[in-house]
Amino acid sequence: MAEEEEIGRVSDYFARIGVAGIDLTGKLRVGDTIHVKGHTTDLELVVESMQVEHDQVEEAGPGDKIGIKVQDRCRGGDHVYRVTP
Repeated sequence: MAEEEEIGRVSDYFARIGVAGIDLTGKLRVGDTIHVKGHTTDLELVVESMQVEHDQVEEAGPGDKIGIKVQDRCRGGDHVYRVTP
C-alpha cells in the first residue's frame, strides 16, 4: 500500500494555464507522484515539470514556492502529499 507524506499546500490556482502554485514544506522532485486533496479536490499526478520564479527546476524543498501543471482544478488550502510505493 502506498504511503503519503504531506509536503505542502496549494496557494493559488491559475485556471487559464492549468497551473497550481504550491508552498512547499517538504522535498519534491520531477518524476514524483503527488496527491492533491481538499474539500472538493482529489487528484493524483506525476510531476512532469516544475518552476520556481519562472525557472525550470528538477527539485525544490521547504520554503520554495513552485508552480506545476495540473489536469484539474485545485483550490487554495488544498493539501499536497508525495506518494511513495
